[in-house]
Amino acid sequence: MTHLHQLIYALSDALDLVGVDDINHGKRVAYMALECAKVLHLRHKDEERLFHAALLHDCGVSSSRIHDKLVYTFDWEGAEDHCIRGYQLLSISPALRHLNTIILYHHTHYETLVTLNIHQETAMLSNLIFLVDRVDALCAQKMLEHPGVSILTLAHEIRSEIKALSGTFFDPRLAEAFLECSKREIFWFNLSPGELHRALEHYMQTLDNQSVDLSELRQIAEIFALFVDAKSPYTADHSLDVAALARFVAQKMNLSAEICTKIEIAGLLHDLGKLRIPDELLNKAGPLDDQEFDTVKIHAFETGQILSQIRGLEEIAQWAAQHHEKLNGTGYPSRSISEELPLPSRIIAVADIFQALAQKRPYRKNLRPLQIMDILKRHQEAGWIDTKVLQTVEENLQACWEISIRHSSGVRG
Repeated sequence: MTHLHQLIYALSDALDLVGVDDINHGKRVAYMALECAKVLHLRHKDEERLFHAALLHDCGVSSSRIHDKLVYTFDWEGAEDHCIRGYQLLSISPALRHLNTIILYHHTHYETLVTLNIHQETAMLSNLIFLVDRVDALCAQKMLEHPGVSILTLAHEIRSEIKALSGTFFDPRLAEAFLECSKREIFWFNLSPGELHRALEHYMQTLDNQSVDLSELRQIAEIFALFVDAKSPYTADHSLDVAALARFVAQKMNLSAEICTKIEIAGLLHDLGKLRIPDELLNKAGPLDDQEFDTVKIHAFETGQILSQIRGLEEIAQWAAQHHEKLNGTGYPSRSISEELPLPSRIIAVADIFQALAQKRPYRKNLRPLQIMDILKRHQEAGWIDTKVLQTVEENLQACWEISIRHSSGVRG
């Protein structure tokens, strides 16, 4: 059984990867928001919504370039674009839809927010996330300007800047709550990675367990697939189509309905780790050199690390993380051999290769079905991919190709 709190917390790691070297942004925002919530004496229900929304508030930002702008620029025209994208993504899942309006307005100034016809609690939660999000941005900016200086030394200046924006950017009541809780040194010390995780995990222990069934998990996985695929125009809808193709092949191989759905979910989530790859590598107009390829290789490992934290997703985590393994032990990141690669992993690996070849990339055109089949046969002869999976693909070649290009061709299945 998978719990929603744990799922959101683990998947927020994927959002944090977009920062490449600046990780834990979402968790720092969540921690600071909860500290302010204590001062404000929020209802338990609102506090829980705040926690989830804070962890997911940047789900509209896949690009490392945009992430850097969010962190190192305090305010700019167009900041609301990622809020709109986040709103759209969270609207996909009934389990997360109650957070979408909070995300939509989390960069809206208080003086504008009070003129809008939105629920008072939603406006308050949005503005609180905006406030602590900008606190984290100020921390990053000032620590970059003053390397080696303690955060406590910079805290006074940060607090002064937030106070100056009370009534314009931020609700005065929220600004006052922040100023109250941030007087304590422990507030700033708890922003360090180890203390941050401990504080948030302790908070999660106070929450009631809310289980997520396989259907709800698939909807949430689709959100993250869209989030990952948005990172590069050349991989748009890659995860969606890999998932659909993997499910189709699994069905043709007569696997159970439950296993087929789990394979689809693993396909949707298989590239989560790519969020940590700099934009310029994914968009490079040519093959990667050895050093660049070594950088990209970490993505399968990161995918496994994120998903393995979620109780109930052990199989899905394994299958997703193994999508670049090869039967002869020459794949990555674990160099697993055939005995260590279950059939779902083998199916996803073939689906990933097939869809990538069917999709246009910056260094080549998209390939036709027979061209793809020729390459896959060479992979099978080299001992890389499963013979039975390849046979299933060959027997359904045209259907596999159509599934692989269904989004880029405008076809919807």
